[in-house]
Amino acid sequence: MLVVDGANVVGARADGWWKDRAGAARRLHEELLVADIEYDVVVLVLEGQAKGGVKAGRDAHVRTVHAPKDGDATIVAEARAAAERGQRVVVVTADRALDARVHGAGATTVGPTWLLSRL
Repeated sequence: MLVVDGANVVGARADGWWKDRAGAARRLHEELLVADIEYDVVVLVLEGQAKGGVKAGRDAHVRTVHAPKDGDATIVAEARAAAERGQRVVVVTADRALDARVHGAGATTVGPTWLLSRL
């Protein structure tokens, strides 16, 4: 399973995302739907204004989760739950504090550039 820190990945592109966070989240979601990546399940975690761009729920192999507060806690919870089910979990983020937390939850990480190069 691939867990995507939506805010971190969107923020890795200087494309004006800060003017339309919901639109940036929608574009990322659309790209994930057609991306040629080796994961059966992709979990896109959105927080704040970005939640307005994509409904929570499943769309093909992409499941969008709206973080009730901060995205990091939701990402860690998603990673931990999947790891406890025996799934191999990779989290996409450049956030060093989050990196340490998800490693403790049984996941590994890759940076946003890894994912963006595949979209």
